[in-house]
Amino acid sequence: MTSEEEVKPAAKGSAEETDTDGADEPTQASTSTSNPLEDRKARFAALRARNTDSRKANLAETKSEHSRLTTDTSALTTLNRKRDVAAQKILKADTEAAGEDFERKRAWDWTIEESERWDKRMEKKAKHRDDVAFQDFGNEARKNYKRQLRELKPDRDTYEQEKADMIERAAQGGGLEIVETSDGELIAVDRDGKFYSTAESTDFVSNKPSKEAIDRLVGDIKKAEEVRLKNRRNRKGGDEDEDVTYINDKNKQFNQKLARFYNHYTKEIRESFERGTAI
Repeated sequence: MTSEEEVKPAAKGSAEETDTDGADEPTQASTSTSNPLEDRKARFAALRARNTDSRKANLAETKSEHSRLTTDTSALTTLNRKRDVAAQKILKADTEAAGEDFERKRAWDWTIEESERWDKRMEKKAKHRDDVAFQDFGNEARKNYKRQLRELKPDRDTYEQEKADMIERAAQGGGLEIVETSDGELIAVDRDGKFYSTAESTDFVSNKPSKEAIDRLVGDIKKAEEVRLKNRRNRKGGDEDEDVTYINDKNKQFNQKLARFYNHYTKEIRESFERGTAI
């Protein structure tokens, strides 16, 4: 009896352990099934946060692009220039109030070479500004010549090639002798004095310019003609093709004033007169 009683509680305890194990298995299964759902929720939240950040960044970039496109660059440059001028005036006032020399203090920020280049540039700019008005035809020709020199872009490679070919032809003809000095330098010696140009030389008449040089010359001539016609129209104060309805400048101004006030009302009548259909 004793042994049987001892066996029964043991069996009962094993049954309880079996029930307990059976109860733990659904909990682990539910935990394992809930993990993928939590992961999906976390990934979805991360994607939503990323989408929100992207939308904010795109909105900020759009606003900056719109402000950049709507900003007037010339007005911005003018404001920056005014700000610099105001800062310079304030610095000058403070320096003079302290009893110091403003020009001397400002020169500390520049080297001597930079200061000399700046002074030369300002002098040239002032001279050019004073030289704009018409003085005489000689001065006008000088300005045009300087402008053409500034716009001239020489082809150094072609020049060096033509120079080498000319020296070679002269050396083959016997008119030019190439002498090598002791230090290895090559010197061209003109035997009969015909290779190097002088005041009496006329070899330049045999030169044949290239098509590009001719086109460049034609373009310069056309440009000068356009400038001349533009200045002529400006001196006359209007288009050359407009109808002449005046006898002098005073009468022209009076007619322009009338047209400014009454052309809106007389447009149809004038068109009828031009067509010949006016009654």
